[in-house]
Amino acid sequence: MDRRKFIKNSALASSLFFVPNFVKAFESIASERLGYKRLVIIQLGGGNDGLNTIIPHNNDLYYKARPKLAITKNIIKLNDDLGFHPSLGPLRALYDNGELSIINNVGYPNPVRSHFRSMDIWQTASNSDQYLQSGWLGRFLDQHGKKPYNAIEMDEQLSLAMKGEHFNGIATNDYKVLYNTSKDPYFKKVLDHYNDAHLSEHNLGYLYQTMIEAKSSANYIFENTKVQASQTTYPQNRFAKQLKNVSQFINSDLDTKVFYTSLNGFDTHANQNNRQTKLLSQYADGVAAFVEDLKSNGTFKDTLLLTFSEFGRRVKQNAANGTDHGSANNVFVIGKNLKQAGFYNNLSSLSDLDKNGDLKYSVDFRSVYATILSQWMDVTSEGIIPSKQKLLKFI
Repeated sequence: MDRRKFIKNSALASSLFFVPNFVKAFESIASERLGYKRLVIIQLGGGNDGLNTIIPHNNDLYYKARPKLAITKNIIKLNDDLGFHPSLGPLRALYDNGELSIINNVGYPNPVRSHFRSMDIWQTASNSDQYLQSGWLGRFLDQHGKKPYNAIEMDEQLSLAMKGEHFNGIATNDYKVLYNTSKDPYFKKVLDHYNDAHLSEHNLGYLYQTMIEAKSSANYIFENTKVQASQTTYPQNRFAKQLKNVSQFINSDLDTKVFYTSLNGFDTHANQNNRQTKLLSQYADGVAAFVEDLKSNGTFKDTLLLTFSEFGRRVKQNAANGTDHGSANNVFVIGKNLKQAGFYNNLSSLSDLDKNGDLKYSVDFRSVYATILSQWMDVTSEGIIPSKQKLLKFI
Protein backbone atom coordinates (compact mmCIF):
# COMPACT_ATOMS: atom_id res chain seq x y z
CA MET A 1 0.00 0.00 0.00
CA ASP A 2 1.43 3.41 -0.93
CA ARG A 3 1.66 6.32 1.52
CA ARG A 4 -1.43 8.16 0.22
CA LYS A 5 -3.69 5.08 0.52
CA PHE A 6 -2.26 4.34 3.97
CA ILE A 7 -3.09 7.82 5.26
CA LYS A 8 -6.55 7.73 3.68
CA ASN A 9 -7.44 4.32 5.13
CA SER A 10 -5.98 5.18 8.52
CA ALA A 11 -8.02 8.35 8.68
CA LEU A 12 -11.19 6.45 7.77
CA ALA A 13 -10.51 3.79 10.39
CA SER A 14 -9.81 6.41 13.04
CA SER A 15 -12.97 8.36 12.29
CA LEU A 16 -15.12 5.23 12.51
CA PHE A 17 -13.42 4.21 15.74
CA PHE A 18 -14.42 7.44 17.44
CA VAL A 19 -18.04 7.51 16.25
CA PRO A 20 -19.49 4.13 17.28
CA ASN A 21 -22.94 5.65 17.81
CA PHE A 22 -23.03 6.69 14.16
CA VAL A 23 -22.14 3.18 13.07
CA LYS A 24 -24.86 1.69 15.27
CA ALA A 25 -27.37 4.19 13.95
CA PHE A 26 -26.51 3.25 10.35
CA GLU A 27 -26.88 -0.46 11.13
CA SER A 28 -30.28 0.25 12.68
CA ILE A 29 -31.44 2.07 9.55
CA ALA A 30 -30.25 -0.77 7.35
CA SER A 31 -32.02 -3.47 9.33
CA GLU A 32 -35.19 -1.69 10.37
CA ARG A 33 -36.03 0.93 7.76
CA LEU A 34 -34.60 -0.57 4.61
CA GLY A 35 -35.73 -4.09 5.45
CA TYR A 36 -34.61 -7.36 3.92
CA LYS A 37 -36.74 -8.49 0.99
CA ARG A 38 -37.58 -12.19 0.87
CA LEU A 39 -39.39 -14.21 -1.78
CA VAL A 40 -41.39 -17.36 -0.96
CA ILE A 41 -42.35 -19.57 -3.90
CA ILE A 42 -45.28 -21.98 -3.63
CA GLN A 43 -45.44 -24.54 -6.44
CA LEU A 44 -48.76 -26.35 -6.98
CA GLY A 45 -47.51 -29.49 -8.68
CA GLY A 46 -49.61 -31.41 -11.18
CA GLY A 47 -51.42 -28.59 -12.94
CA ASN A 48 -54.03 -26.93 -10.73
CA ASP A 49 -57.40 -26.28 -12.38
CA GLY A 50 -57.45 -22.49 -12.35
CA LEU A 51 -61.00 -22.29 -13.69
CA ASN A 52 -62.37 -23.98 -10.55
CA THR A 53 -59.98 -21.97 -8.37
CA ILE A 54 -61.05 -18.54 -9.63
CA ILE A 55 -64.59 -19.23 -10.78
CA PRO A 56 -66.46 -17.23 -13.47
CA HIS A 57 -69.69 -17.66 -11.52
CA ASN A 58 -71.76 -15.44 -13.80
CA ASN A 59 -70.74 -17.09 -17.08
CA ASP A 60 -73.13 -19.60 -18.67
CA LEU A 61 -70.32 -21.00 -20.85
CA TYR A 62 -68.50 -22.16 -17.71
CA TYR A 63 -71.47 -24.20 -16.52
CA LYS A 64 -72.16 -25.54 -20.00
CA ALA A 65 -68.57 -26.79 -20.39
CA ARG A 66 -68.66 -28.43 -16.96
CA PRO A 67 -72.15 -29.80 -16.28
CA LYS A 68 -70.94 -32.02 -13.41
CA LEU A 69 -67.66 -30.34 -12.51
CA ALA A 70 -68.61 -26.67 -12.23
CA ILE A 71 -68.72 -25.24 -8.70
CA THR A 72 -72.28 -24.13 -8.02
CA LYS A 73 -72.53 -23.82 -4.23
CA ASN A 74 -70.78 -21.69 -1.61
CA ILE A 75 -68.73 -19.74 -4.15
CA ILE A 76 -66.98 -16.83 -2.44
CA LYS A 77 -67.99 -14.05 -4.83
CA LEU A 78 -65.31 -11.38 -5.08
CA ASN A 79 -67.02 -9.28 -7.75
CA ASP A 80 -69.87 -9.59 -10.24
CA ASP A 81 -67.92 -12.00 -12.44
CA LEU A 82 -65.30 -13.93 -10.44
CA GLY A 83 -65.10 -15.71 -7.11
CA PHE A 84 -63.01 -18.06 -4.97
CA HIS A 85 -63.45 -21.81 -4.74
CA PRO A 86 -65.18 -22.43 -1.36
CA SER A 87 -61.95 -23.90 0.05
CA LEU A 88 -60.15 -20.57 -0.36
CA GLY A 89 -62.17 -18.86 2.36
CA PRO A 90 -59.08 -18.25 4.56
CA LEU A 91 -57.66 -16.03 1.78
CA ARG A 92 -60.68 -13.70 1.73
CA ALA A 93 -59.15 -11.45 4.39
CA LEU A 94 -55.98 -11.06 2.32
CA TYR A 95 -58.09 -10.11 -0.70
CA ASP A 96 -60.13 -7.59 1.31
CA ASN A 97 -56.98 -6.09 2.87
CA GLY A 98 -55.34 -5.48 -0.51
CA GLU A 99 -52.67 -8.11 0.20
CA LEU A 100 -53.49 -10.47 -2.68
CA SER A 101 -53.12 -9.86 -6.40
CA ILE A 102 -54.60 -12.44 -8.79
CA ILE A 103 -53.08 -12.45 -12.26
CA ASN A 104 -55.22 -14.32 -14.79
CA ASN A 105 -54.27 -16.02 -18.08
CA VAL A 106 -50.59 -16.51 -17.25
CA GLY A 107 -48.69 -18.76 -19.64
CA TYR A 108 -46.24 -18.69 -22.55
CA PRO A 109 -46.22 -19.07 -26.36
CA ASN A 110 -46.58 -22.57 -27.84
CA PRO A 111 -47.48 -24.21 -24.52
CA VAL A 112 -46.34 -27.73 -23.65
CA ARG A 113 -48.75 -30.07 -21.86
CA SER A 114 -46.17 -32.44 -20.40
CA HIS A 115 -45.83 -32.07 -16.62
CA PHE A 116 -42.07 -32.45 -16.63
CA ARG A 117 -41.33 -30.28 -19.63
CA SER A 118 -43.74 -27.52 -18.69
CA MET A 119 -42.37 -27.45 -15.13
CA ASP A 120 -38.86 -27.18 -16.56
CA ILE A 121 -39.99 -24.22 -18.63
CA TRP A 122 -41.50 -22.46 -15.61
CA GLN A 123 -38.46 -23.22 -13.46
CA THR A 124 -35.85 -22.16 -16.01
CA ALA A 125 -37.84 -19.28 -17.59
CA SER A 126 -37.03 -20.67 -21.03
CA ASN A 127 -38.97 -20.63 -24.28
CA SER A 128 -40.99 -23.76 -25.03
CA ASP A 129 -38.35 -24.91 -27.55
CA GLN A 130 -35.36 -23.90 -25.42
CA TYR A 131 -33.61 -26.27 -23.01
CA LEU A 132 -31.67 -24.72 -20.11
CA GLN A 133 -29.71 -26.49 -17.38
CA SER A 134 -30.05 -23.72 -14.80
CA GLY A 135 -33.07 -22.21 -13.08
CA TRP A 136 -34.08 -18.57 -12.83
CA LEU A 137 -33.58 -18.50 -9.07
CA GLY A 138 -30.27 -20.30 -9.45
CA ARG A 139 -29.10 -17.62 -11.87
CA PHE A 140 -30.25 -15.01 -9.38
CA LEU A 141 -27.97 -16.73 -6.84
CA ASP A 142 -25.12 -16.78 -9.36
CA GLN A 143 -25.28 -12.99 -9.52
CA HIS A 144 -26.40 -12.00 -6.04
CA GLY A 145 -25.83 -14.93 -3.68
CA LYS A 146 -22.83 -15.67 -1.48
CA LYS A 147 -23.75 -18.92 0.25
CA PRO A 148 -26.08 -21.86 -0.55
CA TYR A 149 -28.31 -20.89 2.39
CA ASN A 150 -29.19 -17.65 0.58
CA ALA A 151 -31.87 -19.85 -1.08
CA ILE A 152 -33.50 -22.77 0.74
CA GLU A 153 -35.94 -25.33 -0.64
CA MET A 154 -38.08 -27.19 1.88
CA ASP A 155 -37.55 -30.62 0.37
CA GLU A 156 -34.98 -33.40 0.19
CA GLN A 157 -34.18 -32.68 -3.45
CA LEU A 158 -33.29 -29.38 -5.09
CA SER A 159 -35.57 -28.20 -7.91
CA LEU A 160 -34.11 -27.07 -11.21
CA ALA A 161 -35.34 -23.55 -10.40
CA MET A 162 -32.79 -23.35 -7.57
CA LYS A 163 -29.80 -24.60 -9.57
CA GLY A 164 -27.49 -21.97 -11.03
CA GLU A 165 -24.74 -22.19 -13.59
CA HIS A 166 -22.11 -21.78 -10.88
CA PHE A 167 -24.06 -21.78 -7.63
CA ASN A 168 -26.92 -23.79 -6.09
CA GLY A 169 -29.34 -23.26 -3.25
CA ILE A 170 -29.73 -25.87 -0.52
CA ALA A 171 -32.57 -28.37 0.01
CA THR A 172 -33.69 -29.61 3.42
CA ASN A 173 -37.04 -30.56 4.91
CA ASP A 174 -35.53 -30.69 8.42
CA TYR A 175 -32.60 -28.45 9.23
CA LYS A 176 -31.81 -30.41 12.41
CA VAL A 177 -31.40 -33.64 10.45
CA LEU A 178 -29.23 -31.78 7.94
CA TYR A 179 -27.03 -30.50 10.76
CA ASN A 180 -26.70 -33.91 12.41
CA THR A 181 -25.82 -35.49 9.06
CA SER A 182 -23.08 -32.94 8.50
CA LYS A 183 -21.61 -33.93 11.89
CA ASP A 184 -21.43 -37.61 10.95
CA PRO A 185 -17.84 -38.96 11.38
CA TYR A 186 -17.89 -40.52 7.89
CA PHE A 187 -18.81 -37.17 6.34
CA LYS A 188 -15.88 -35.56 8.14
CA LYS A 189 -13.54 -38.35 7.09
CA VAL A 190 -14.43 -37.84 3.43
CA LEU A 191 -13.80 -34.11 3.70
CA ASP A 192 -10.33 -34.79 5.14
CA HIS A 193 -9.27 -35.65 1.59
CA TYR A 194 -10.32 -32.28 0.15
CA ASN A 195 -6.76 -30.99 -0.11
CA ASP A 196 -5.46 -34.05 -1.97
CA ALA A 197 -3.23 -32.90 -4.82
CA HIS A 198 -5.13 -34.74 -7.56
CA LEU A 199 -8.42 -32.94 -6.90
CA SER A 200 -9.52 -30.08 -9.15
CA GLU A 201 -12.67 -28.49 -10.54
CA HIS A 202 -12.54 -31.07 -13.36
CA ASN A 203 -13.02 -34.13 -11.16
CA LEU A 204 -13.98 -34.58 -7.52
CA GLY A 205 -12.90 -31.08 -6.52
CA TYR A 206 -16.34 -29.69 -7.38
CA LEU A 207 -18.03 -32.41 -5.33
CA TYR A 208 -15.84 -31.71 -2.32
CA GLN A 209 -16.47 -27.98 -2.58
CA THR A 210 -20.22 -28.65 -2.69
CA MET A 211 -19.96 -30.84 0.39
CA ILE A 212 -18.00 -28.17 2.25
CA GLU A 213 -20.61 -25.54 1.35
CA ALA A 214 -23.40 -27.89 2.47
CA LYS A 215 -21.67 -28.48 5.81
CA SER A 216 -21.12 -24.75 6.28
CA SER A 217 -24.78 -24.04 5.42
CA ALA A 218 -26.00 -26.73 7.81
CA ASN A 219 -24.00 -25.16 10.60
CA TYR A 220 -25.20 -21.64 9.78
CA ILE A 221 -28.89 -22.60 9.59
CA PHE A 222 -28.76 -24.64 12.80
CA GLU A 223 -26.82 -22.08 14.82
CA ASN A 224 -28.86 -19.07 13.71
CA THR A 225 -32.38 -20.46 13.81
CA LYS A 226 -34.14 -19.44 16.98
CA VAL A 227 -35.96 -22.37 18.51
CA GLN A 228 -39.08 -20.90 20.03
CA ALA A 229 -42.70 -21.95 20.01
CA SER A 230 -44.75 -20.19 17.34
CA GLN A 231 -47.81 -18.38 18.65
CA THR A 232 -49.63 -19.35 15.44
CA THR A 233 -51.39 -22.69 15.09
CA TYR A 234 -50.55 -24.41 11.80
CA PRO A 235 -52.52 -27.28 10.22
CA GLN A 236 -51.05 -30.76 10.62
CA ASN A 237 -49.88 -31.58 7.11
CA ARG A 238 -46.65 -31.60 5.10
CA PHE A 239 -47.31 -28.34 3.27
CA ALA A 240 -48.10 -26.41 6.45
CA LYS A 241 -44.95 -27.84 8.04
CA GLN A 242 -42.91 -26.43 5.16
CA LEU A 243 -44.39 -22.99 5.69
CA LYS A 244 -43.92 -23.20 9.44
CA ASN A 245 -40.22 -23.95 8.93
CA VAL A 246 -39.94 -21.06 6.47
CA SER A 247 -41.55 -18.68 8.99
CA GLN A 248 -39.09 -19.85 11.63
CA PHE A 249 -36.18 -19.11 9.27
CA ILE A 250 -37.59 -15.70 8.34
CA ASN A 251 -38.36 -14.74 11.93
CA SER A 252 -34.83 -15.84 12.90
CA ASP A 253 -33.40 -13.31 10.40
CA LEU A 254 -31.50 -15.90 8.40
CA ASP A 255 -29.55 -14.39 5.51
CA THR A 256 -31.88 -16.11 3.05
CA LYS A 257 -33.51 -14.29 0.15
CA VAL A 258 -35.49 -17.11 -1.48
CA PHE A 259 -37.56 -19.96 -0.03
CA TYR A 260 -39.12 -22.66 -2.22
CA THR A 261 -42.09 -24.81 -1.13
CA SER A 262 -44.50 -27.13 -2.93
CA LEU A 263 -47.89 -28.78 -2.66
CA ASN A 264 -48.41 -31.67 -5.09
CA GLY A 265 -51.35 -33.78 -6.29
CA PHE A 266 -53.20 -31.43 -8.65
CA ASP A 267 -53.22 -33.76 -11.69
CA THR A 268 -56.98 -34.22 -11.52
CA HIS A 269 -57.95 -36.28 -14.59
CA ALA A 270 -60.71 -38.06 -12.64
CA ASN A 271 -62.99 -37.22 -9.72
CA GLN A 272 -61.50 -33.77 -9.51
CA ASN A 273 -63.83 -32.04 -7.09
CA ASN A 274 -63.00 -33.97 -3.93
CA ARG A 275 -59.26 -33.93 -4.50
CA GLN A 276 -59.01 -30.27 -5.47
CA THR A 277 -61.26 -29.27 -2.58
CA LYS A 278 -58.90 -30.97 -0.14
CA LEU A 279 -55.73 -29.59 -1.73
CA LEU A 280 -56.97 -26.01 -2.00
CA SER A 281 -58.04 -26.21 1.63
CA GLN A 282 -54.51 -27.27 2.62
CA TYR A 283 -53.10 -24.43 0.54
CA ALA A 284 -55.39 -21.72 1.92
CA ASP A 285 -55.19 -22.83 5.55
CA GLY A 286 -51.40 -23.10 5.37
CA VAL A 287 -50.92 -19.70 3.71
CA ALA A 288 -53.32 -17.99 6.14
CA ALA A 289 -51.42 -19.38 9.14
CA PHE A 290 -48.08 -18.44 7.56
CA VAL A 291 -49.13 -14.83 6.92
CA GLU A 292 -50.54 -14.54 10.44
CA ASP A 293 -47.24 -15.83 11.85
CA LEU A 294 -45.21 -13.33 9.83
CA LYS A 295 -47.49 -10.45 10.76
CA SER A 296 -47.21 -11.23 14.47
CA ASN A 297 -43.42 -11.09 14.13
CA GLY A 298 -43.28 -7.97 11.97
CA THR A 299 -41.77 -9.76 8.97
CA PHE A 300 -44.71 -9.88 6.56
CA LYS A 301 -43.95 -6.40 5.20
CA ASP A 302 -40.64 -7.68 3.79
CA THR A 303 -41.98 -10.97 2.41
CA LEU A 304 -43.61 -11.66 -0.95
CA LEU A 305 -45.36 -14.94 -1.84
CA LEU A 306 -45.74 -16.22 -5.40
CA THR A 307 -48.00 -19.22 -6.14
CA PHE A 308 -47.93 -20.93 -9.55
CA SER A 309 -48.67 -24.26 -11.25
CA GLU A 310 -47.04 -25.64 -14.40
CA PHE A 311 -50.27 -25.28 -16.42
CA GLY A 312 -54.02 -24.98 -16.04
CA ARG A 313 -56.62 -27.52 -17.16
CA ARG A 314 -58.85 -27.87 -20.22
CA VAL A 315 -62.01 -25.75 -20.07
CA LYS A 316 -64.31 -28.66 -20.90
CA GLN A 317 -64.61 -31.48 -18.37
CA ASN A 318 -63.75 -35.03 -19.45
CA ALA A 319 -65.79 -38.24 -19.15
CA ALA A 320 -64.24 -39.11 -15.78
CA ASN A 321 -65.48 -35.95 -14.05
CA GLY A 322 -62.03 -34.46 -14.24
CA THR A 323 -60.06 -32.17 -16.51
CA ASP A 324 -57.15 -32.80 -18.86
CA HIS A 325 -53.96 -30.79 -19.26
CA GLY A 326 -54.46 -27.21 -20.41
CA SER A 327 -52.29 -24.11 -20.66
CA ALA A 328 -52.97 -20.61 -19.24
CA ASN A 329 -53.65 -20.35 -15.52
CA ASN A 330 -53.91 -17.89 -12.65
CA VAL A 331 -51.01 -16.83 -10.42
CA PHE A 332 -51.35 -15.52 -6.86
CA VAL A 333 -49.06 -12.82 -5.46
CA ILE A 334 -49.36 -12.07 -1.73
CA GLY A 335 -47.66 -9.18 0.01
CA LYS A 336 -48.12 -6.08 2.13
CA ASN A 337 -47.56 -3.25 -0.32
CA LEU A 338 -49.07 -4.35 -3.62
CA LYS A 339 -49.72 -1.60 -6.14
CA GLN A 340 -52.60 -3.41 -7.78
CA ALA A 341 -54.37 -5.84 -5.45
CA GLY A 342 -57.46 -7.86 -6.24
CA PHE A 343 -57.77 -8.92 -9.87
CA TYR A 344 -54.86 -7.64 -11.92
CA ASN A 345 -56.67 -8.42 -15.19
CA ASN A 346 -59.84 -10.01 -16.54
CA LEU A 347 -60.23 -13.68 -17.32
CA SER A 348 -59.75 -14.62 -20.97
CA SER A 349 -62.90 -15.19 -22.97
CA LEU A 350 -64.55 -18.60 -22.67
CA SER A 351 -66.01 -18.12 -26.15
CA ASP A 352 -62.62 -17.57 -27.76
CA LEU A 353 -60.46 -20.56 -26.79
CA ASP A 354 -57.34 -21.81 -28.52
CA LYS A 355 -57.49 -24.77 -30.92
CA ASN A 356 -57.12 -27.25 -28.03
CA GLY A 357 -60.01 -25.83 -26.03
CA ASP A 358 -57.80 -23.94 -23.56
CA LEU A 359 -57.86 -20.39 -22.26
CA LYS A 360 -55.61 -18.11 -24.29
CA TYR A 361 -52.71 -16.69 -22.35
CA SER A 362 -52.32 -12.90 -22.17
CA VAL A 363 -49.52 -12.57 -19.57
CA ASP A 364 -46.11 -14.19 -20.03
CA PHE A 365 -45.04 -15.84 -16.77
CA ARG A 366 -41.54 -14.44 -17.28
CA SER A 367 -43.00 -10.93 -16.99
CA VAL A 368 -44.11 -11.90 -13.50
CA TYR A 369 -40.58 -13.07 -12.67
CA ALA A 370 -38.96 -9.98 -14.18
CA THR A 371 -41.28 -7.72 -12.22
CA ILE A 372 -40.48 -9.46 -8.95
CA LEU A 373 -36.74 -9.27 -9.62
CA SER A 374 -36.88 -5.59 -10.56
CA GLN A 375 -39.53 -4.20 -8.25
CA TRP A 376 -39.12 -6.46 -5.22
CA MET A 377 -35.61 -7.95 -5.19
CA ASP A 378 -34.25 -4.68 -6.63
CA VAL A 379 -32.02 -6.32 -9.23
CA THR A 380 -32.01 -6.34 -13.01
CA SER A 381 -33.50 -9.38 -14.72
CA GLU A 382 -30.76 -9.29 -17.35
CA GLY A 383 -28.77 -12.52 -17.24
CA ILE A 384 -31.49 -14.13 -15.10
CA ILE A 385 -34.51 -14.09 -17.42
CA PRO A 386 -33.25 -15.13 -20.90
CA SER A 387 -35.71 -12.97 -22.84
CA LYS A 388 -36.60 -9.32 -22.39
CA GLN A 389 -39.97 -8.98 -20.68
CA LYS A 390 -42.44 -6.20 -20.05
CA LEU A 391 -42.70 -5.23 -16.37
CA LEU A 392 -46.13 -5.47 -14.78
CA LYS A 393 -47.64 -3.16 -12.17
CA PHE A 394 -48.70 -5.40 -9.31
CA ILE A 395 -45.74 -4.35 -7.10
